Amino acid sequence: MEMESEPYVRLASLRQLHQAMADMNTARSLADTLQTVADGVVTSLGYEMACVNLVRPDGDLVVAAFSGNSAAEALITGRVGSRESWERRLTMGEAWGDLRFIPHTEGWVLDDDDVPQWYTDGPAPRFEDEWHPADRLFAPMYAPGVQGGGSGELLGVISVDRPRNGRHPGAWGREALQMYAFQAAIAISNARLRSNMQRALVRLEREQQALRASEESFRQAFEYAPSGMAIAEMGGDQHGRILRTNDALCRLLGRPASAMRRYSFSDLVHPEDIGTLLRTSAEGGRAELRLGRRDGSYVWVSLRNSVVADAADGPRFLLTHVEDIEERKRRELQLAHRASHDSLTGLPNSAELRSRLSARLCRRPTHADELESLDAAYGHPAYDVNGHGFDFASGTDAYDGFDHHVHTVAPEDDRDDGTKGLAVLFCDLDGFKSINDRFGHNAGDAVLIEVARRLSRGVRDGDTVARLGGDEFVILADGLGKADAQDLAVRLRNEIIQPIRAEGRAVRVGASFGIGWAHCGMTADEVLKSADERMYVEKRSRPKQHRRAG
Repeated sequence: MEMESEPYVRLASLRQLHQAMADMNTARSLADTLQTVADGVVTSLGYEMACVNLVRPDGDLVVAAFSGNSAAEALITGRVGSRESWERRLTMGEAWGDLRFIPHTEGWVLDDDDVPQWYTDGPAPRFEDEWHPADRLFAPMYAPGVQGGGSGELLGVISVDRPRNGRHPGAWGREALQMYAFQAAIAISNARLRSNMQRALVRLEREQQALRASEESFRQAFEYAPSGMAIAEMGGDQHGRILRTNDALCRLLGRPASAMRRYSFSDLVHPEDIGTLLRTSAEGGRAELRLGRRDGSYVWVSLRNSVVADAADGPRFLLTHVEDIEERKRRELQLAHRASHDSLTGLPNSAELRSRLSARLCRRPTHADELESLDAAYGHPAYDVNGHGFDFASGTDAYDGFDHHVHTVAPEDDRDDGTKGLAVLFCDLDGFKSINDRFGHNAGDAVLIEVARRLSRGVRDGDTVARLGGDEFVILADGLGKADAQDLAVRLRNEIIQPIRAEGRAVRVGASFGIGWAHCGMTADEVLKSADERMYVEKRSRPKQHRRAG
């Protein structure tokens, strides 16, 4: 558009301006929009050169587009000017509305700043409003919605040079450039928005592709995992309900996938392991427990839960990994049994006997410092001189050593007063050494195995028969009175003295029994020593020829 005299403006000039603005808003990218802005100044507003300086995220301005001079374009496109220098320029010179005109008389102070510049040669002006080669005219572009003034967000600056008519723009030219800068700001904002949307769409598509690939990878990993996998609901009324299982888990439990969806893990777990399951499935975790097979048997598994979300802010699920550990558990149980049981007879060994006995006995404090601390806790003497706890206010035991522990008591030694206690029968075989000496250790082992079988057969369920070592056995029988314990010893002795088949011959051994009583305050060794001493008393009290029958 030629710089026309006021107040007349040709219709063709308005059409050129309108077309330039339309082109800005139909550019395909931000780069195209910026170049269209620069080209529109040259083709429609009547300037020979135009430069678009765009504000970067860091605040400085970069030469983003240039039009009108290819040499200048190659020299300064992409160069950066500091925000500080640009702010100084936009506060100098004359304000023509939103435009800023810096005449050559002031512009010399800007020659050495860091803003990229292009100098054009030309003669000095001959009259007052003629354009000087060192004149500068800037059109700031502010964010849409901010009408003029420097208070809005600055998007960039259009700088123009060399009007084709060689004169400073008049009122119409200034208004046209200011209006053009305003529309350019809108076009740049829209281009940025479209660019951001396009990048977001591309990123979303890539994320969706990655999600689909991840879901497919998970599906394959889930379906073809060598160990069991399941997805269960988390929270709500259906917490723990199985939604999906893989083939490995179905094979492990012998149940089809359709049937598995009718259950939750709490339906399948062994009743003794339900507490372990609930602790594990609350927020994820790991546990070892037993799950039921279709045939009614149970298999030991390692169950590991992970909490996963179906989508952003979506429902949460439990991803359960189930590993068969039946063989390992079997080995562990075997090792534990070997550690606690006699390898020859299969009876509990000495360590297991002491463990079971100690579990029934609580230790009462007897030292002065322990008694004093309990006295202080109760506010009165809690123990008598023998260490027996007693609450004088209520007439009950003041302290029992263990939570919910029932004290083990013993009948009086001199009479059978009806008290039931934990009887400890110490059994020593009579004549066993001669069998080993005459017939060998294989025969002796056969005798020990048969004695162990007869002792186990002769006691109640819940009683303990243990091999202490050699030919010594111990029986723990709870809830017996003195007469009951003596009757038990007689019955067991009568069982033992029956002939035993060993190495193709019948042999016989006798047995001596000593009956001790366990009560709280004693140690396991003290109880066993008491029963052992009574056994030797009983053994010495009988004639030697009667210690072994047959």
